Amino acid sequence: MLDQILSFFESVDSPVTQAVYATLFTWGLTALGASFVFFFKTMNRAIFDGMLGFTGGVMVAASYWSLLAPAIELSENAGGIPWVPAALGFAGGALFLFGLDKVMPHLHINFKKEEAEGVKTDWHRSTLLVLAITLHNIPEGLAVGVLFGGVAAGFDGATLGGAVALAIGIGIQNFPEGMAVSMPLRRQGLSRWKSFNYGQLSAIVEPVAAAFGAWAVMTFQPILPYALAFAAGAMIYVVVEEVIPETQRDRYTDVATLGFIGGFIVMMVLDVALG
Repeated sequence: MLDQILSFFESVDSPVTQAVYATLFTWGLTALGASFVFFFKTMNRAIFDGMLGFTGGVMVAASYWSLLAPAIELSENAGGIPWVPAALGFAGGALFLFGLDKVMPHLHINFKKEEAEGVKTDWHRSTLLVLAITLHNIPEGLAVGVLFGGVAAGFDGATLGGAVALAIGIGIQNFPEGMAVSMPLRRQGLSRWKSFNYGQLSAIVEPVAAAFGAWAVMTFQPILPYALAFAAGAMIYVVVEEVIPETQRDRYTDVATLGFIGGFIVMMVLDVALG
């Protein structure tokens, strides 16, 4: 199966198209998760926190194995100071998300309406929830696109297997994200169809971000180490600022921690096996 997936991506000439296909897969798993709202109105909180923890583990593992480590390797091969692009890009990605977090109105899952962040607005709670997950998905799509762009540019350390592994890992953790958006909306009284549509819509930004990331790397090839680290910094910011706090608001913190460990292992295995 994995060989067939790699063969499919090898048959696609354009890295932008490869990135879009990969993130359509991640979007599809978000939609699949959101579709559970047709069968369930609520989810056991322990399962929910465990899945959120899993999401955080995947993102942290991907940030190192798929993004930071290749960025450092690329810098070493180029003869520069290996930690400089990684450090600058990582800081830039975190600051970029910090800026968006302060400007874009959004509300984290399980938070009260008065705890909404960003510019103050009277937007509906459902809109704020979707915006929070959309903000979360920007660095994920960007990471996939940057890696596919690096593969097409022929950079050592950027492999097609690694790019596919990243897309698979992000897709797996997008599945619970779809449920995490749609089910709270259903509890608020929205119809099943509206809850589903909001849930899957939160990930539609990923193909856009992926296409931009692949194009940017192909057009400005020297930025690849910085771009990889940028995506890593943005993802880590999301984990620390959003995902982990959400798992610590109930009594299932141990379950969330085990979920985090599981997600980290799955992403690490995927990257090492395919990368």
